[in-house]
Amino acid sequence: MQRILHLTAGVMAVVLGLSLWPSFTQDFLSSRIIYVKADGTGDGSSWQSATGDLQAALFAARKGDQVWVAAGRYQTTSDNNRMLSFIIPDGVKLYGGFAGYETSLSQRDWVRNATILSGEIGTESSEDNAYTVVLTRGVSPETVIDGFIIADGTANGSGKFGDPVRSGGGWYNDGTRYPSSPTIRNCVFANNYARDGGAFYNNAHGNQASPLFQNCTFVANRVDLDGGAVFNDGRGGGMANPRFEDCLFQANSANYGGAMINYGVEGRSNPVMENCSFVENSVYVAGTAIYNVRLKGEATPEFVECRFQRNQPESQPPVRNFPDASRADAFSSRTDGVRF
Repeated sequence: MQRILHLTAGVMAVVLGLSLWPSFTQDFLSSRIIYVKADGTGDGSSWQSATGDLQAALFAARKGDQVWVAAGRYQTTSDNNRMLSFIIPDGVKLYGGFAGYETSLSQRDWVRNATILSGEIGTESSEDNAYTVVLTRGVSPETVIDGFIIADGTANGSGKFGDPVRSGGGWYNDGTRYPSSPTIRNCVFANNYARDGGAFYNNAHGNQASPLFQNCTFVANRVDLDGGAVFNDGRGGGMANPRFEDCLFQANSANYGGAMINYGVEGRSNPVMENCSFVENSVYVAGTAIYNVRLKGEATPEFVECRFQRNQPESQPPVRNFPDASRADAFSSRTDGVRF
């Protein structure tokens, strides 16, 4: 039944996308802005004619296009298909935080005009929410997502290690076939759940996935296993080397890595964190903020002017490594200005 629902929803997205096609693609050589409002009924050619279907807008968008999204809540689907996500095409720039009248990006206010990408579908229970709210696969840094709250994804499915139905409730970045390194700015990841990587699963298994996060907040995300907010998966010769600038990780929880796990088994998982704060994250086992798995590989994060405060339990160091190491060795890479 679920496969039938998925197919039906997929066909509907194609039909809706094609119905908007003439307005969005009059000239393949020129980029354009597609306008989206929660209550829109138009073709997306202006704020006055905004479409209300973000899925159809993303389907129609092509490399170089911008999608401007006004304040409101946008669900991954209007039915119960948990497999559907907002798929961001390569080279498309998705901007939230608009009131719905702006003529330039500088006029938007993503704090006042909350623009929510939500996995809350089905019943009021979170158990039947979308597995993953946002999906990127093989995208370049020219793929930009800026000014959104990404919330209420629930990757509680069963599957093998790294399967999207159990990984990355908020966002799944797939760099396994082609490198995938989107640019993510001014976003809040809140109240997402997964077995691994509650807010963001960065899958570079056998390839590369190195997104850039700027001014992002990860709050109240949780997992059953590892990486309360972020799971960087560099297995099998992969390179999971994201960069985080001016980011806050607060009140995330896990077994290992309250905020983040860097999994460099037979690969590399070496994120850079500059001016980031890790506050009130918690674990049941180890790595109140960050846990690094270096078995037959690399997992050595770089910290520049980072702060670690009130992570629980306070008797543990905020960063731990496997194979195990002392607190001092946990910060064996660049550690300019790290404060506790």
